[in-house]
Amino acid sequence: VDEGRRAAIRRAHSATHILHHALQKTVGLHAQQQGSKVDADWLRFDFTNQQALGDEQVEAIESIVCEKVRLAAPVSWKNVRLAEARQAGAMMLFGEKYPDPVRMVSMGDFSKELCGGTHVSNTGDVGEFELIAEESVSAGTRRVVALTGQRATQHRADTFQQLQALAKALNCELGQVVE
Repeated sequence: VDEGRRAAIRRAHSATHILHHALQKTVGLHAQQQGSKVDADWLRFDFTNQQALGDEQVEAIESIVCEKVRLAAPVSWKNVRLAEARQAGAMMLFGEKYPDPVRMVSMGDFSKELCGGTHVSNTGDVGEFELIAEESVSAGTRRVVALTGQRATQHRADTFQQLQALAKALNCELGQVVE
């Protein structure tokens, strides 16, 4: 096992749970996961929503995820009876039929989902988080793409370097580039 890659996948997968929470808090409870894909410090998350997210919503979602990451909330998982998971309010996605018992993953007091994936031990281990794209997948389904950990850090540094180069080329301050 490539431990570095495995840790990066843990960060991205755990971030999908936090992102799902942030989407529901910002967009509404109808924002249900329709699919996801994770790779090393990269994630794609599809969810139900009829319209594109506005800039303010994207900023709010990213802010909530970053706040939950900074909390370094404990992440735990345990096998429980399906009825107990339902009673605890665990999110059960896709209308799947679940075995009994089920694996319930909890993040702090804000997220409980049935999940068999690999996770960090606390939300702080996600490191950096940056939402880099939002787009339509199909009628009623939107997709967000985000980076975690080192890829998010590198993306921010690259973006800042590009902004500096633009400011230099335009002979202006960083805050004046758009003008």
